[in-house]
Parts: sequence; C-alpha cells; structure tokens
Amino acid sequence: MAVPSIDPSDPKTPHVPVLLDPILDRISPVSGVWLDGTFGAGGYTRALLEAGAEKVIGVDRDPEALARAESWRGEYGDRLELVAGRFGDLDGIAGEAALDGVVLDIGVSSMQIDQAERGFSFMKDGPLDMRMEQAGVSAADIVNEAPEAVLADILYEFGEERASRKIARAIVMDRKVQPFTTTRQLAGMIERIMPRPKPGQPHAATRTFQALRIAVNDELGELARGLQAAEVALKEGGLLVVVTFHSLEDRMVKRFFQMRSGAAPSGNRYAPVTESEAPRFEKVTRKAVVGGEAEISANPRARSARLRIGRRTALPAGALDPHAIGLPKLDVAKEIGA
Repeated sequence: MAVPSIDPSDPKTPHVPVLLDPILDRISPVSGVWLDGTFGAGGYTRALLEAGAEKVIGVDRDPEALARAESWRGEYGDRLELVAGRFGDLDGIAGEAALDGVVLDIGVSSMQIDQAERGFSFMKDGPLDMRMEQAGVSAADIVNEAPEAVLADILYEFGEERASRKIARAIVMDRKVQPFTTTRQLAGMIERIMPRPKPGQPHAATRTFQALRIAVNDELGELARGLQAAEVALKEGGLLVVVTFHSLEDRMVKRFFQMRSGAAPSGNRYAPVTESEAPRFEKVTRKAVVGGEAEISANPRARSARLRIGRRTALPAGALDPHAIGLPKLDVAKEIGA
C-alpha cells in the first residue's frame, strides 16, 4: 500500500512517526473508526485519515499536543475528533462506538524531549519535571522526597538499573545538602559516581531518567489499562497496533498478545504459569517488527522501536491481571504518599 506523504520538514509534523510503512502494510485496507491513543504530533492520525479511515479519535494527556494540532485539524472536518485524556480510558472515550482500530505509540514523544523546560532529557538543562500532563507529582518531588529504598526500587523496576542502590544512596546524600531541581544537576551527580560509559554505551543517566519518567507518569500501569481498554472497545476484526521503545513495554505487550491469543508460554521470572485462555485476539505479527536500515538511518528514533499487532476475535472482553503481563508490583504513588 502506498504510504501517505508526510514531510518531516513540514512544521505541522514535528517528527516522523516510526514504523509507519510496516503498520500501513499490515492494516490495509484502512476503514471505519480508529482511535489514536497517543496523538502526539498527529503523524499516525493523519496517515490513518489519508489512508481511508472514516474517522479518527485522537487522544493525548499532554495539553500542548492538542494545542499544536489546532493549526491543521480543520483540514479533516468532523473526521477528526481530539480528546484530552489518557489512553488507559480509551474504552470510555470511544463510548458506544465499536472501534475498527486502536494505535498506541508508547512512551515520551520527541517533542517533549526536545523541550528543555519539560525536563525529560539530561541532554538539555531544565527543571526536573517529566510530567506529561504538567500536573501532579514531578520527578523532583520523587528524587527529593522518596525514601532511599523506594528510590532504589524505582530505578531497578522501571529503569532496569543495576546500580540502583548506589545511585539512590548518592541521591539521598546529595539532597541533604541541596535539593535536586534541574536535569543537569541530577545527571551530573550520576556522571560523578558512575564509571564513564564505553564507546557505544548509553549515557550513565539514561536508565535513571527513564525510570523516573515512567514512575512520574505511571506509564506501565497506563499501558496495562490501555491494552485492557482496547480489548473492550474494539469490534470483532478490529486491530490493536502497539509500538514500544524499550524492553519493559515490549515485554508487557508481547505477554498480553500471547495470553489473549491462547498462546501463553510457561511461567518465567516475570509471570507465573497460567492456563491458556480462549483467544480474544489473533496475532497479526508473529514476532516484533523492527525498522529497516533505511528508516533507522533517516529516523534514529526507529532503532529501538518494536511493533506488534493483534486482531480482535468475537469472544467478549475478559478481566486482565496486569501483573500477569509483567507490570511491576511497585506502587509509586502509595510509596511516596501521593
């Protein structure tokens, strides 16, 4: 299928959506009502509309994302509906409309990373914030107030940081002298106590910043709720398209499709042994789809992207234990008293 033209230099498209060609190839022909649960710059939404979707409901928890779309949303008339909200609530947002498709691009957007004032990146000095909705507990709140043991758990569970205890201990020592307020202040402390990365290795603060961002925005909890909500909202034959960018997310999506397609594996350290379920999804992608060399060269963000797609069966939606698909049991809000 021909891919709708999306010009990366067009100011209405601040970044090119990853794995767009593989997605459109596997969901063609596009029709009916779709929900883009991570609207961002609107790249997937515009592609779906141009590919034949009758309507797309664009959802985003970041008010700036929806505000940016005001300059071009009129091009699609009533075929485009924008909603401020979380994709974990997409079944309620869809209402009575049975969806033909749901697309989720999990994680932080490149626009958020590029804005120093949002505090997502250690490469740009800004306030230690990381809140997608720009409300609630910030990364600075967690870093300055969470007990050392909780900080270590956050870094380990959400960042897979092996030096979690060492970094948590250093944070607690430093904050006694001066609270952490900026991204470079935290990144500089981590650089000071950690070995210098070898060529090709990520920055020493990468996993810490990932963990804090996930904790601040409850990203893994939101993913579990979003998968469940999509199962409820999709009609028979409807498609669930999920793009992830790190192993924690992809592991949960992989496990969800395995369980919901009746192909759950035997137990492992992330999930217990479970009986096979009657299939509520059929796998469209047997394994994760990754970007080709050309796309990765043109769009480095695609390097870590993983795509999985499932098709809804006629079986009614069922209950889902989020921990069975790999959601860590750490309750950050409870631990920090938020």
